[in-house]
Amino acid sequence: MKTRSELIEWGRRDLSGLADYCFSLQNEVSLLKQQQALTSRNSSKPPSQDGYCKPKPKSLRTRSGKKSGGQPGHPGHTLIPVENPDHVFVHFLKDCPCGCGSDLRNQPVLRHETRQVFDLPPQKLEVTEHRAEVKRCPRSGQEVCAQWPKEVTAPVQYGARFHAWLTYCNVQQLLPLDRIGQMSDDLFGHYVSAATIYAALHSADQALTAFQTAVVQQIKQVPVAHADESGVRVMGTLHWLHSISTETLTWYGIHQKRGKEAIDFFGILPAYHGRLIHDCFQSYFDLPCDHGLCNAHILRELTFLHEELQQPWAGALHKLLIEMNDEVNDYKTLYAGGLPFARQNHYCRRYRKHLRQGRAANPPLRLVAVTKKRGRRKQTKTQNLLDRMERYEKEVLAFLFDFRVPFTNNLAEQDIRMIKVRQKISGAFRTLTGAQTFATIRSYCSTVRKCGQHIFPALVSAIKGNPFIPVFHTG
Repeated sequence: MKTRSELIEWGRRDLSGLADYCFSLQNEVSLLKQQQALTSRNSSKPPSQDGYCKPKPKSLRTRSGKKSGGQPGHPGHTLIPVENPDHVFVHFLKDCPCGCGSDLRNQPVLRHETRQVFDLPPQKLEVTEHRAEVKRCPRSGQEVCAQWPKEVTAPVQYGARFHAWLTYCNVQQLLPLDRIGQMSDDLFGHYVSAATIYAALHSADQALTAFQTAVVQQIKQVPVAHADESGVRVMGTLHWLHSISTETLTWYGIHQKRGKEAIDFFGILPAYHGRLIHDCFQSYFDLPCDHGLCNAHILRELTFLHEELQQPWAGALHKLLIEMNDEVNDYKTLYAGGLPFARQNHYCRRYRKHLRQGRAANPPLRLVAVTKKRGRRKQTKTQNLLDRMERYEKEVLAFLFDFRVPFTNNLAEQDIRMIKVRQKISGAFRTLTGAQTFATIRSYCSTVRKCGQHIFPALVSAIKGNPFIPVFHTG
């Protein structure tokens, strides 16, 4: 029989184990509640996963006090009459409309008042027939034929402009193949098969080799570039669309991997020595370049901590980052470089103060039991955020020190967003070659648009063998 002291000790151990078990359950419940509270506004969760309980939109921007629409002094855009219209209809004035009934047919015309109507002409495909002379050689007696133009390769075929239109519909407007065929039938009376569209995409892809080379070489030399990646389904398996962007350039690549293997395969970023803006993906930190982190991601996490977990330091740090960005934007219009040294120190001190407050509010997790598991000690997402903001302070606040560094990585996120839209409309890619072709042509369309050019004429030029090549710009 156990003694009294032994029974007391046994009970203490049992209560201690029960307390540890309750503590672990509380942690689980807390994590589940936090996951349930995640939305696209306070995390990296996409808006499509918000379900029917979408959060009320709340922009980081404040009200300007101006009315919506064009502001005073804005030039505006409207239809402008052309000097040489395609068609002119003259409306004759025979009887006086003032009510007197006078006959005006013999009266001289003082002037014409004009109104112009812009409309689409009837849509049809123009057919151009090429006829090559056939003659008999007086010496050999053989029939010889005149040389065909290099773009005419078959007895019946579609031309460069129609191929460009098919490519534009699929890659830029993200229309599925069946809908492109239906549209072609409705507009032109010619239904096109998937094979015809694939042929158009292939011809555009083959014509963009020089463009791809130029974009890669220019990206390697720019002072600031943006990188991001997003999952894409190819042949039923997960692949990754990688993007590298600047204000005037866009590059896309498809690979089975997301991290170092893909980065090394493409060979662009390992040779880059400027500043790369990204969302703190660890593989980027292995590159021999400077870094800048996307503060939009950080602001969303701070919003969650402040609104859902009621942690005041997170709200204060959120306001501080916005305040920093506002002051940087004000200084950009007056000075180059970065904020004055005194202002940089001022903001860095406040930044570190809020992080210390965050540490105090989120102490290390209590160990439930002493284990000898290998690896890092388990932490909450809040503690991971604090670690990241302390470790990468220079990268988070890079926009303070160099005005060329943006506050967010929105440029890359905007460029990569289209792959999600494309998959929602058309589904996965059936072949890796098709995915790579899409990436090449889409990078061309995006770059053309960023450079202020029209996409459709640029596609026509590319298919004809003269692709748009962006002019190198280091700004």
